[in-house]
Amino acid sequence: MRIIGTGFGRTGTLSLKTALERLGFGPCHHMVDVFADPRQIRGWLAAATAPEVDWDRLLLGYESCVDGPTSVHWRRLAEHYPKAKVILTTRDPDRWVASMRRTLFAQRRRIESVPGRAAVLLSSLLGTDLAAFVRMVDTTLDARTFATAADREPERAIRLFHEHTARVVAAIPAGRLLVFDVADGWGPLCEFLEVPVPAEPFPRVNGASDFTRSGLGRPLPLLLRRTRDRAGHRTADRTREGSRR
Repeated sequence: MRIIGTGFGRTGTLSLKTALERLGFGPCHHMVDVFADPRQIRGWLAAATAPEVDWDRLLLGYESCVDGPTSVHWRRLAEHYPKAKVILTTRDPDRWVASMRRTLFAQRRRIESVPGRAAVLLSSLLGTDLAAFVRMVDTTLDARTFATAADREPERAIRLFHEHTARVVAAIPAGRLLVFDVADGWGPLCEFLEVPVPAEPFPRVNGASDFTRSGLGRPLPLLLRRTRDRAGHRTADRTREGSRR
C-alpha cells in the first residue's frame, strides 16, 4: 500500500481515486469497488469488529485506498503500512454538509424508510447482499461518525468533520501527510507524491450525478444479488507486481 486516504466521503474522494490511478498509484480502493465486487462486503464487515485483520489479503491488488470503508481504519492502516503516504481530503465544511445531505444522508433516509427497512429485512431472509452491505456501513464511518441525527444537525456534523481533521493531523507526521482540497488540482498532490504534473485537467467526479452513476446511490441491485464467495478474496488478475508494500 503506497497511499492511504483518510478523508470523509464527499470530500472529493472519487476525484482523488481517479487522480491517483492516472498518476500510477492504482488500483485505488474506494467504496465503488465494494459495489463492483460484492465479495468484499462481508470481509469489510468482519474487519469492522475484528481485533486482528489481514490487511494484505483484504486489500490484495490495490496500491492505494480512499473513502469508506478503508478510511474508518486509517489509523490501523497507517500503522500496518508505515511507508505509505497519507492524504486527508478536505473541503469547505458547509458545502460538504450540503453535499452529504443530497447524497449519503438521502440514501440513509431511504434505507430507514418503511420500504427501505422492508428491503433490508427481505435481503436478510434471502441472504442477498443488501443487508450485509447496510450492516457494513453501520459498523464503519457512517454510523460511528454521523448517525441519523447528523442529517438534521449540520452543526454537529461540521464539528465532527473538524474533530476528524484534528485527529489525523495529530497522529500523522507532517512529512507523511498531505491535507488536500481537490479544488487545488494537480500541483500539491504531485509535489507531495514527487511525480510530474500530467498534461491533462485534474479529474472532477464528485457531483451528485456521479454519485448516482457510480452505484453508491443505487443500493437496489444489492437486494437482488446473492454473493457466496468470501469477501476479501481477490482474483489473480487483480494482483499487480509491486502491490505488496
